[in-house]
Amino acid sequence: MPRLVMKFGGTSVANVDRIRNVARHVAREVAAGYDVAVIVSAMSGKTNELVEWVKDANALYDTAEYDAVVASGELVTAGLLAIALQKEGLKARSWQGWQIPVLTSDAHGSARIADIPSANLDAGFARGEVAVIAGFQGIHAETGRVTTLGRGGSDTSAVAVAAAIGAERCDIYTDVDGVYTTDPRVVPKAKRMERVTFEEMLEMASLGAKVLQVRSVELAMVHRVPTTVRSSFDPPDAARPGTLICDEDDIVEQQIITGIAFSRDEAQITLRRVKDSPGVAAAIFGPLADANINVDMIIQTVSGDQSTTDMTFTVPSAEYQRARAILDEARSQIGYAQIEGATDVVKVSAIGVGMRSHAGVAAKAFRALAEKGINIRAITTSEIKFSVLIEAAYTELAVRTLHSLYGLDQA
Repeated sequence: MPRLVMKFGGTSVANVDRIRNVARHVAREVAAGYDVAVIVSAMSGKTNELVEWVKDANALYDTAEYDAVVASGELVTAGLLAIALQKEGLKARSWQGWQIPVLTSDAHGSARIADIPSANLDAGFARGEVAVIAGFQGIHAETGRVTTLGRGGSDTSAVAVAAAIGAERCDIYTDVDGVYTTDPRVVPKAKRMERVTFEEMLEMASLGAKVLQVRSVELAMVHRVPTTVRSSFDPPDAARPGTLICDEDDIVEQQIITGIAFSRDEAQITLRRVKDSPGVAAAIFGPLADANINVDMIIQTVSGDQSTTDMTFTVPSAEYQRARAILDEARSQIGYAQIEGATDVVKVSAIGVGMRSHAGVAAKAFRALAEKGINIRAITTSEIKFSVLIEAAYTELAVRTLHSLYGLDQA
């Protein structure tokens, strides 16, 4: 029988009534002839509660014990869903991550999946069981300790299980009915896309779209797992198809720009009058890298006499103060005259594989933003996207302008 993985997030399993609704979605797919594995998150808000308990017990907590506590939320959901499925007349059993086993690295709180042997799940399918798997967790083989994959890790669990069991596809159920051309709360005319490429979804996820976790999209792309974003709040007997994330070859017609993403999680730092000499970039960005601070957009402006340069770059807003402290400490090694910063900035991005074969796509956007009086502080480009850094006050105007400019209102 073909195999299907279904993943349900925290809002989809927030209470017992919603878990019953999830059971009916699963029953529909079993009736359609699939062997089904279901990956579940903890009930909405439960992981945050568990994290607070850990911090309350000891602010300097042991990370292995932290994982032991926070992994428990998914166990409750998995057990309840298995019970609900049994009430629907289906064979079902719950699986903890270590029982599969989901083998991971030993980086507690942010472990990476190394392997998922499928023998236990294969045996369960042979018995006609629905496998209900606690997402977000695994086990490190050498230590035997429970690990967790980081926030949003259930998406990663789902795609990894789909790859391991050779699933036909992986359906990610959430509180939205698919991937939109941009945030509908900002642009009411935003449209749900029927299909989007792995590469475009990866860019969207990394540039501010919150629909899927970045690592899950990376896994889906590497293992070529067709992944669908669907709504768990659709009636089980009238569920909409959602958005399919797939290979570029599976999309007949592709627009130049597929979607507009934005991220408010940005901060800008500028170092003034840095000596323009070999090694200066390493002196700036080396200490930040050592501190695991991700640097994104970088602009270097050399002075007229080419003796000094201004260096502007962005970091996550949560890391802004830490980044400034590191640069203050390294001032003598870097040799800058002044440091400036801003946290009232936002990154707006346009994504589309069609950019590969069309010239002037970004220039068109720059003109349109200028006509709206929006000043661009920094620009980055890649083969299938470009991003601009602007003042946060212009976020909605910029997103709406670009959404209309590329015809996404009529998509």
